[in-house]
Amino acid sequence: MAINIKYIKDMMLLYAVTDRAWVGKQTLMEQVEDAIKGGITCVQLREKELDQEAFLAEAMEMKALCSRYGVPLIINDNVEIAIKCNADGIHVGQKDMETGSVRSLVGDNMIIGVSVQTVEQALAAEKAGADYLGVGAVFSTKTKLDANTISHETLKEICKAVSIPIVAIGGISKSNILELSGTGVDGAALVSAIFGVIDIELECKSLRLLSQKMVKSEQ
Repeated sequence: MAINIKYIKDMMLLYAVTDRAWVGKQTLMEQVEDAIKGGITCVQLREKELDQEAFLAEAMEMKALCSRYGVPLIINDNVEIAIKCNADGIHVGQKDMETGSVRSLVGDNMIIGVSVQTVEQALAAEKAGADYLGVGAVFSTKTKLDANTISHETLKEICKAVSIPIVAIGGISKSNILELSGTGVDGAALVSAIFGVIDIELECKSLRLLSQKMVKSEQ
């Protein structure tokens, strides 16, 4: 692999996943820029409703924004969009394209993240060429209603089973992020805890400090 594992581990620390449910007073670009200023280490652009043309236009604009600040951009699910906008990575779920097929399309220099819930899924994704895993939901979440929660014991087992970086996702907020201390994760992915607040920049500054504290407990 041409991708540095430490680089990926570092970008897991405070991983923002977009959701236009909170777009209103600010545009999505303004929200993401505030989050970047607050210290997020990665942006995943997730769009379930836009058509291909609108999604690509948004992805190109988001890529330019992220590049300006040196923050990696990951596209959720859509391999074609990820390639066309020259994203840093692509994230796929268990019901999306198989990891090996994604790798054959994007080449060795694009980061691939895979959502998993079991040790078996984690090992399979790593073997197929995933660069990192998203594990969850670690808490109940209203953002993804079909997400099943997994125990922190299972999270620990997954972290021990693989050698690639892991980001926890699902219902994580300022009030519970430190409960993930000692699980072995490299960071936390958040949606509403970032984009559902009034002052995104200030909130991200607090969340980054908490995530650093959570991750340091592993060392």
